[in-house]
Amino acid sequence: MDDISRVDLNLLKAFDALLESRSVTKAAQRLGLTQPAVSGMLTRLRHTFNDPLFVRGQRGVLPTPRALALAGPLRQTLLDIAGLLNPAAFVPAQADLTLAIAATDYAQNAVLVPLLAILRAEAPSIRVSARPVVLHALAQQLENGELDMAVITPDMGLGTLRRRALFDEHYVCITRQGHPLAGRSLDIDTFCALDFALMSHDGAAFYGVTDIALASLGRTRRVVAAVPSFLVLINLVRHSDLAAVVPARLTEGEPDLQVQALPFAIPGFTKILAWHERVHADPAHRWLRDRLASGIGAHPA
Repeated sequence: MDDISRVDLNLLKAFDALLESRSVTKAAQRLGLTQPAVSGMLTRLRHTFNDPLFVRGQRGVLPTPRALALAGPLRQTLLDIAGLLNPAAFVPAQADLTLAIAATDYAQNAVLVPLLAILRAEAPSIRVSARPVVLHALAQQLENGELDMAVITPDMGLGTLRRRALFDEHYVCITRQGHPLAGRSLDIDTFCALDFALMSHDGAAFYGVTDIALASLGRTRRVVAAVPSFLVLINLVRHSDLAAVVPARLTEGEPDLQVQALPFAIPGFTKILAWHERVHADPAHRWLRDRLASGIGAHPA
């Protein structure tokens, strides 16, 4: 046999049944076929393998040496095919893989930190590789497997990607505990009198959504520092009399910060999880997406 196109999977199943039962009648019963049908399949098997395979014996049929030699590889082949058709269930505690997630500085803290806590408890052999969001390359990275998923905002998402809403975020004002503002209500005059630091992705912009909102009210503020990381921004506020406007989730678990609602409205934003269609049905990825979403209080799927 040198042409795989000549092989019928049903013939291989019949071959396996004959090997196990050593009887055409019993093989037919096991396969749910008639005895003549199995006899016909045996004739085709003999032609396919160019060997008698089974000969008559006193109590059924006896395999030839060629049939016995094929028994082990045949059984493994059928098991492999069954595995392709029915993949093994995903068991988080036994999973050993690396998850590559693109996320901004904010999302790495607000999303990946709680995800890692979940994985350490439920799937300790899953590793997380946090990558920066490179918007112009994002779709290609997800398509070719360089990334498994991305935590982005809807305006970053591409139409070709699957997506799931994670949460809505709003902004708050932070100062250090012991700041001169401590104990005072934060009205817009007090807010505009403060000195601010802000997060700028390249550290060059001293103007952001807060300033746009203030401008619509005919007001301004003084920004004296721009840094490219929320972590640096919060540390700067913690060790100075500067104030900052930050996403509220970044203030959780920060007892040395004073957190106050803003005295005017600033549009918040939504975080979404995005992934490529090629991994949509994968059991491991489905579990990871569900655990990530539930671990940060996301909307249900």
